[in-house]
Amino acid sequence: MHTRRNLQRLVLFGFAFSFVAVLFAQGPSDKRLLVNGKNTGVTVLQAEGRFYVDIETLARITRGTVTVEPTQIVLTIPSANSDATSAQTKEELSRDFVSAAIVALSEMREWKGALRTMVTYGLAVDGSGAQTYREQAETSLAQAAVEASTSADRNALQLLNNEFAHLSKWENDVFENRKILNGAETIDPNALQNDPALTKISNCGRFLNTMLVGRTFADNSSCD
Repeated sequence: MHTRRNLQRLVLFGFAFSFVAVLFAQGPSDKRLLVNGKNTGVTVLQAEGRFYVDIETLARITRGTVTVEPTQIVLTIPSANSDATSAQTKEELSRDFVSAAIVALSEMREWKGALRTMVTYGLAVDGSGAQTYREQAETSLAQAAVEASTSADRNALQLLNNEFAHLSKWENDVFENRKILNGAETIDPNALQNDPALTKISNCGRFLNTMLVGRTFADNSSCD
């Protein structure tokens, strides 16, 4: 009985050894696997006219996953165009534009603050007090336009232009209300808390700041 078992083990060992020997003997052992022109450093074995590579290694170099199930092995490889799609979806803003845009947004924030102060303390007589802030914001916005070099930059620039336009309109409305002596709009500080135009401007400003810091273009209804 023991002799038979030993003989079976010897036969199985011999068969396994022969199969491995065939794999290495059928072709050169220095074949390397290239994926998209890049050398992966993986050795490819050839046997009986077929090429073999370790499945887990294949999953690793293709950024895929291997799942071993009772009756099958599942190899999942990401779509060939997934990286291209991801690159198209992620609209990165250029560094030079972001730097200029942050300055422009800061100037607009200063302009808005000056207008708020004028309303709070009843100084909203005309636009002369806020003219300097407006001009500085306009100059910075023009510089951001010069630095806009990509499609994402130009899309973000449009949102900045919208913010500037909203501020301009709000400023005009403030002084127009003062001219018609609408004290509830130009003197009462509580009016600012319930001003939908100012709320929209503030929300857009916060969104733009987050977008610029993240350097990825996105859209938001508050900046329409």
